[in-house]
Amino acid sequence: MTSPKTVFIETYGCQMNEYDSELAKSILKNNAFQLVDKETQADVVMLNTCSVRDNANRKVFNRIHEIIHSSERKDVKIGILGCMATNFRQQLLDNPKLKIDFIAGPDSYKQLPTLIHDLYQTGKKSFDVTLSEMETYSDIEPSRNDGVNAWLAIMRGCNNFCTFCVVPYTRGRERSREPQNIIEEVNRLVDAGYKQVTLLGQNVNSYRYEDDRFVDLMEKVSDVAGIERIRFTSPHPKDFPLPLLQLMAERKNICKQIHLPLQAGNDRVLDKMNRTYNQAEFLEVADQVYKTIPGVVMTTDIIVGFPTETEAEYLDTEHVIKAVKFDSAFIFKYSERPLTRAAKQFPDDVSEEVKTDRIMRLIEIQKDISLERHESYIGSVESVLIDQIGTRRDSEAVRGRTDGGIITSFPFVDGLALGQTVNLAIEGASPNLLRGRVVS
Repeated sequence: MTSPKTVFIETYGCQMNEYDSELAKSILKNNAFQLVDKETQADVVMLNTCSVRDNANRKVFNRIHEIIHSSERKDVKIGILGCMATNFRQQLLDNPKLKIDFIAGPDSYKQLPTLIHDLYQTGKKSFDVTLSEMETYSDIEPSRNDGVNAWLAIMRGCNNFCTFCVVPYTRGRERSREPQNIIEEVNRLVDAGYKQVTLLGQNVNSYRYEDDRFVDLMEKVSDVAGIERIRFTSPHPKDFPLPLLQLMAERKNICKQIHLPLQAGNDRVLDKMNRTYNQAEFLEVADQVYKTIPGVVMTTDIIVGFPTETEAEYLDTEHVIKAVKFDSAFIFKYSERPLTRAAKQFPDDVSEEVKTDRIMRLIEIQKDISLERHESYIGSVESVLIDQIGTRRDSEAVRGRTDGGIITSFPFVDGLALGQTVNLAIEGASPNLLRGRVVS
């Protein structure tokens, strides 16, 4: 076989996967591969995958079949990266219908050039899904597209072992990057014109490098001249320190937005999930957030239909949603994940009909709360960072986000540009966004 020249990478899942694709692109470019924008131009197509929910897996399997049957290049090679590579290694490699040529786990991206070259030299399938206790990719500068926001992973892996979650098994144990290495990257991002940086980790507030904790890192990042907005995701309610909240309230360039995953509102269910907090403790953390950071925007994650969840226990989740009044929520049905403790120990005994009923009820409750929260902005003037000019429906529409991360839409006026921060008079709202107009 001739040597490969062109590679196309398609990304599924979370922000960490977006960042990992940027790392993979950089590694491939440094090894003389050419990245292309269309799969039809590629010798090698890679799918960087998510394995957190069953729906994510189905999307990838459907995409693989689509590539196999629709590709103009019958000799195209297919590689699977990310969490599915670790979680479904044998299913991917042993299924002749999938025609997967190689796989690489989240800690194996430096091996991609070798995996691809070996494939072309021998024609044999290959894989590397080794989980590392040390790899942070701190020596790799991600290959980012031009834009307003830059993802920056400050740590990798997770030690929480929530019973529903596959991440510790697909991404390994927690390890944090050295603070100065992170600060140097933030400085390079400022020099490259990025206005916003989002710090990533499976549990960012457990960041620790020698004597530095997450609040210390946030303070150092906030001190970098020229970085206008700093966001982070995701923290865990179990270890949210008050000094971090105080720093967020004090520093203008740390965005007043917190994603605080609830997952469930009932104490017994939370215990079965191994979330290490109860309803009262979660409500106490949320209350402290609201008291410490005026105008904060709080979002959350929720799972309905966890094994053995009763109707009364589900209603506890409704109670917490109504009590906290999150600005928005990502709500999912429980889906059994291979390798997790929940899959091994708890039968998935809540019916699909019940899960559907509960998720629809929660979505309606959250929709009303989101609308109420967003309507409270009408009449105010909000600072919005522009991240999109023109949409598929309206080429004159401009979109950006408030300091709290709320999507805001407004008409184009002369002089607007990506990365510009403008003041908007908020004139309308929906559960999903605000609408406004530019004011001087």
